[in-house]
Amino acid sequence: MTGKIDGVIEAVRTKNGQILLARSYERRGAAFSDRIMLDRKSLVERLRAGKIFVVGERVVLHGGTFIFGAKVNLVKRGGQEWISTHPDASRDEIESAPVF
Repeated sequence: MTGKIDGVIEAVRTKNGQILLARSYERRGAAFSDRIMLDRKSLVERLRAGKIFVVGERVVLHGGTFIFGAKVNLVKRGGQEWISTHPDASRDEIESAPVF
């Protein structure tokens, strides 16, 4: 993935098909933050604000180096909002993000 990435989602916690928490890193200038936990509301606010999040994995012992995966989207359908890597999602679904 090329371009500016504002955050990397490393893993998610779900309940009843909805994301409760996302274990992630956020861009802070030229570097990424330490691991932070974003609740669903905070993640939705960031996506609504146009922030670009991707699924990814931190490379061990390489500081702020990541292996990037799919882009995370905020999908609006039927009056509901879903956090997904698929543009036609009908529930929260972030592929390749492990559950913690």
